[in-house]
Amino acid sequence: MADVVVDPGVPEDDAQLIKESEHLLIRMRRGWVPDPRPSRVAGKSWRAVIVVITLAVLTLLPIRAGGIQSSSVVLAGLIAIPVLLVIFLRKDHDEDEEVTVDREVYEQLRWYEGRYVLAADLDESSRRLLARARRAVATVTHSAVNVEGLLDDVRNAVMLPAQEWEIARLLAKLSALRAKHRQTMSEGITPEVAAVAEPLARALDSSEDAVVARVEALERYAANVAEAEIAYRAHHQIEELRGRLHQYEELVSEAGADAFAVPEIARLAEDADQLERALRRSVSSAHEAFRYLEP
Repeated sequence: MADVVVDPGVPEDDAQLIKESEHLLIRMRRGWVPDPRPSRVAGKSWRAVIVVITLAVLTLLPIRAGGIQSSSVVLAGLIAIPVLLVIFLRKDHDEDEEVTVDREVYEQLRWYEGRYVLAADLDESSRRLLARARRAVATVTHSAVNVEGLLDDVRNAVMLPAQEWEIARLLAKLSALRAKHRQTMSEGITPEVAAVAEPLARALDSSEDAVVARVEALERYAANVAEAEIAYRAHHQIEELRGRLHQYEELVSEAGADAFAVPEIARLAEDADQLERALRRSVSSAHEAFRYLEP
C-alpha cells in the first residue's frame, strides 16, 4: 500500500502516476526542482566531443616520435575514437531522457497539488489515524463478501475511497495547523496570547475528535464485514462438505458404521442452514453499519 492517498476525482491513470511517484513527491517536499535548462545536458555532449578530440590528438602524437612502429598505436587510437564517442553520447542521451521524464512527472504532480496527501506530510498522531482508516477500507474492499457482491459493492467502490480521501485531507490540514500552533506556543507567549490560544487548541482537539469518529465508523463497518467474511467462509466450507454427503453416506453404509456415523453426517444440513442464517445476519449488520458512513 503506497503512502499516498489521492483524491478519487483524479483520473485513474494520473492517480496511479501520483502513487508511483512517492519518491519524487518526497523530494519535492524537500525543495527539489528538475533542471529546466536542457542546454546543461547538451553541454555534456560537447564536453564528451572535446574529450574524444583530445584523445585523438594524444594518439597521433607518437607518429613523429616512433615513425612506422607507432602505426599500430595510431590505428588503435583511431578505432577507439568512434567507440568512445558513441559511449559518451549514449550516456548523455540517457541522462537527457531521464531529466525530461522527471520534468514531465514534476509538472504533472504540480498540476495535482492539493489533490493528494503523503503520509510523510502528517504528524505522528495523524499518521496512525490514517493507517487505521486505510486498514478498515482494505478489509472491506478485499473481502470475499464484497467481491462476490453480497455487500453493496458499487456503493463501497464510491463511498470508501471518498471517506479515505476526506480523512486524509482533514488530517493533512490538522497536522499543518497543529505544527504552526505548536511553533507559536514554543516561542513564549503573554497571558493575553494564551487566552486566545486556548480555545484555538480546543478547536484543534475537537477537529481531531471528529476525524477519529469517522475512522471508528469505518472500523465498525470493517468489523461487521469481517464477521460476515467468517460466516461466508464457514458456509462455503459446509456447502462443500454437504455436496460430498452422498459419498460419506455410501462409505459408512459399505463399512457397516451407519449407527455411529449417520447422525453426525445428517447434522451437516442443519449446520449449513444455521450458517446461512448467520451469514444473512452478518451481511445485514454490515449494511446497517454502512449507513453511518453516509453523509
